[in-house]
Amino acid sequence: MNSQKVVILTGVAGFIGFHLARFLLARGDRVIGIDNINDYYDVTLKEARLTQLHQSRAFTFYQRDLADSEAISSALKPHQDITHIVHLAAQAGVRHSLAAPARYVASNVQGHVTMLECARTMPALQNFVYASSSSVYGLNTNLPFRETDAVNRPSSVYAATKRADELISEAYAHLYGFPQTGLRFFTVYGPWGRPDMAYYQFAQAILSGMPVRLYDAEGLARDFTFIDDIIHGVVAAMDHPGKAGAARIFNLGGDQPTPVRDMVALLAECLGKPAHISLSPLPKTDVLSTWASLDYVGEVLGWRPKTSLKDGLKIFATWFKEYHGSDGAFRKTR
Repeated sequence: MNSQKVVILTGVAGFIGFHLARFLLARGDRVIGIDNINDYYDVTLKEARLTQLHQSRAFTFYQRDLADSEAISSALKPHQDITHIVHLAAQAGVRHSLAAPARYVASNVQGHVTMLECARTMPALQNFVYASSSSVYGLNTNLPFRETDAVNRPSSVYAATKRADELISEAYAHLYGFPQTGLRFFTVYGPWGRPDMAYYQFAQAILSGMPVRLYDAEGLARDFTFIDDIIHGVVAAMDHPGKAGAARIFNLGGDQPTPVRDMVALLAECLGKPAHISLSPLPKTDVLSTWASLDYVGEVLGWRPKTSLKDGLKIFATWFKEYHGSDGAFRKTR
């Protein structure tokens, strides 16, 4: 029996998508990647990720926008042997959603519907896995965050679009019966990461000797999760679909909220340079603290993170200096 999976992976040029594609290709799966390569952050980083993926003959890539449902349907029509969809593509950035809310609705909500519409007509489909976000917990202050918590108070448009995706998936699971799993990611970090993320910007500031801007808020903490742990969680969800007609949601987090100041100190130690702190007010879009309860995902999928924050930051720091140079400014594109 052939155990090879044929996986549609949206957002394949993104941080998590790139790492997941590498993992799936290494274990012998076929990957059909989709990404619109938007310019929300440095396109050369996305192109460098794709260059690595194109080294595999089992990788096929389509540059398409998920909001264009006809273009997506046309690209995927020849691939009738698709067994799995992992839908990671989205317009990222909590604070940027204040400036461009329509862009978030088009990418995150319309894009999600586009993939669900494709999924319900795929004859060999076994599982649909998609990226949600810890942001859906919004103004919830009950820690740790549990999948059973009420999530009806989003603090940003981005969070609202991710919650909308979860609800739409519930409807499609009920109407069409294919299993779905939503994954609420908690502050994912690591090599080949997103330059708009705070830890990445902290690294640039530390190496260049510029001030590290922190928010002046008592109790500011994040549940940092290393990329390799996230990938193992996504793969576990892929390989163990729920029941037909069921729409599950799991947290994937580090299970150890860390004060952001402590993370900066660890990062500076890993980079070998001091961090010069500058304080500014906490934006309304940002929550004070995040912490993922892992009871449910541990019980169902047997998943737990294995990488300590210090070890993960060491790996990130090594890659960062190799890619950007010792001053944090030089970028390799090969």
